[in-house]
Amino acid sequence: MEKILILTGDAGESLEVMYPYQRLKEEGYEVHIAAPEKKKIQLVVHDFEDGFDTYTEKPGYKIDADLAFRDVRPEDYIALVIPGGRAPEYIRNDPDFKRIVKYFFEKNEPVAELCHAPLGLAAAGVLNGRKTAAYPALAPDVTIAGGEFVDGAAVIDGNIVSARAWPDHPEWMRAFIKMLREKNKS
Repeated sequence: MEKILILTGDAGESLEVMYPYQRLKEEGYEVHIAAPEKKKIQLVVHDFEDGFDTYTEKPGYKIDADLAFRDVRPEDYIALVIPGGRAPEYIRNDPDFKRIVKYFFEKNEPVAELCHAPLGLAAAGVLNGRKTAAYPALAPDVTIAGGEFVDGAAVIDGNIVSARAWPDHPEWMRAFIKMLREKNKS
């Protein structure tokens, strides 16, 4: 069974972790979650409420990380998913997170990322010259990292499929699964 890796940690957005995890398992892939440590991680719910200028954050699901970043052998996986939430703000500083991300870009393997994930791509040095969607407040961060912010639900640039946030899940995951199927044909 082909394996797909999800990189997240505490404060990963619940829907952005759980939706690709379950959807890719439904497609027949073995899906592993890696975090800074192998432990139960606390996800969060980011929601949009009237009167707030940005999203609110509430406790979400808890899920077990299958392995720590340091134990990931990226060559064991055919694709990578990086969900958003606040997790990318701190996991991007982990040297093994960067090692894993760089591997998938050097090998031109499929990467699905959304919301705050471009912060991780920027820290790994792989965003320069690339188009990506992101949570719209991150447009300046994408630009500073040398990327091009695109306000879209399923932005494809080479091996990347990106989206703004969990409301874009259907378009984002449809495009990613199509990319995985096309890769399997070749």
